[in-house]
Amino acid sequence: MGIVVGQFPILLELWLKDGVTQKDLLGKIDVEQATLANTLNRMERDGLIKRTKNPADARAQLIWLTERARALREGAYESAQKVNTEALQVLNESERTQFINSMRLVINSMRSD
Repeated sequence: MGIVVGQFPILLELWLKDGVTQKDLLGKIDVEQATLANTLNRMERDGLIKRTKNPADARAQLIWLTERARALREGAYESAQKVNTEALQVLNESERTQFINSMRLVINSMRSD
């Protein structure tokens, strides 16, 4: 689909709401500032995002999805769901629920440190 793994969390956030600053995105995904900046540069180069000046803050830019990125949304969600289903097929429903709950606990614990 033309999306690399590191771009997917950014796209997920922008599909919910675009026209945000890099600082806003940084607060929503767990990556380093430099990693986010490099990924956004690549996404802009690949035609997935565009940046405009922030009228409220001359030092910041707003990040917007392009039509190309908007068009990828449904297929990307479907692909992610398919991968998740395949990865979890070795677990029964109870084990899946326990696994997902455990992952949420670990992630939330890591975010609070």
